Amino acid sequence: MTSLLPAFTKGFALSAGLIIAIGAQNMFVLRQGLKREHVLPIVLFCAAADATLITAGVSGLGGILALIPGLSLGLSLGGAIFLSWYGISALRRAAHPEALVLSQQAGLTLSAALAGTAAFTFLNPHVYIDTVMLMGAVGASLMAPERPFFITGAALASFTWFAALGFGARFLAPLLSRPAAWRALDLAIGLVMLALAANLAHGALAP
Repeated sequence: MTSLLPAFTKGFALSAGLIIAIGAQNMFVLRQGLKREHVLPIVLFCAAADATLITAGVSGLGGILALIPGLSLGLSLGGAIFLSWYGISALRRAAHPEALVLSQQAGLTLSAALAGTAAFTFLNPHVYIDTVMLMGAVGASLMAPERPFFITGAALASFTWFAALGFGARFLAPLLSRPAAWRALDLAIGLVMLALAANLAHGALAP
């Protein structure tokens, strides 16, 4: 068992290093955590998606995806459109102070929250690069008995991060109880989303 711990540790460390960054998915989880709205289903969805993609990558899916023409372009443009829409929506919220108080904001249904989570997860081409291709390649390079431990470590890192982000966000709620603070958060979210959208579109369309 001890000989398999390095594979678990490698999976945990690599997964943590890739997901702990400012991104669209993380900011969505943070915002839902601040609203205390469907946090557990969202956290479980994100962690399960990562685990599924990593497992697929270790099983060799990365090589297959690389052979599909136009897949990266389609994902990039679809992701750019979605992120642009969400970023503009956040900027609109920031521009209307009367809609900024957390308790007064219209909530998402569970299906809408999970649909948004799915869009942030699967319309981001970088998630396939990170999980399916990069982590998949590292996991596939291990001996067969080590691979389940690598996947388990990676999945645990993903769940730990999203749980900390979603459930830990409530401790920031007192700081965001004023409309001005919530406006600043939505402004930051809007700008980050638009910047990510521009980056995706530029990367997809650049010669």
